Amino acid sequence: MSPSIVWSLVLALHITAMAAWVGGMIYAAFVLKPSLGLLDPTQRASIHLQTLNRFFRIVWHTMPMVLVSGWLLIYHDGGFAVVPWPINLMQLFGLIMAGVFARIYFGPYQKARRALRPKPGMFDSIRSLVLVNIGLGVLTILTACLAHPF
Repeated sequence: MSPSIVWSLVLALHITAMAAWVGGMIYAAFVLKPSLGLLDPTQRASIHLQTLNRFFRIVWHTMPMVLVSGWLLIYHDGGFAVVPWPINLMQLFGLIMAGVFARIYFGPYQKARRALRPKPGMFDSIRSLVLVNIGLGVLTILTACLAHPF
């Protein structure tokens, strides 16, 4: 396998993992959450927790793939000191997104998981942080576009 194919696959993995992460958050915030309003509170909480559990398992895999594949691509391009500033900005946004995800997972999500009857406010705090991460994800994508040489 030629080196260019390997690096193309690393880039494809990076973009696919980012799409899954950001796309999943957009789905959760703008499709799932409004649709859950049609259910009674007990069903709503159960489905919300089950969905978050499945999505967070995906993020625990995609987040490291995004970060590691990004670092591999930076290494391929000559290192942090050589790459254009938008690449370093993308890395910063990715690390902040990982931190926000950790805050969601270990904070309000764990509290909702452990509650006998989670209150809607618990899910609202998760949604607020997810919206922050969506904004960061969109900024990361815009920054990637700035880094592309035309």
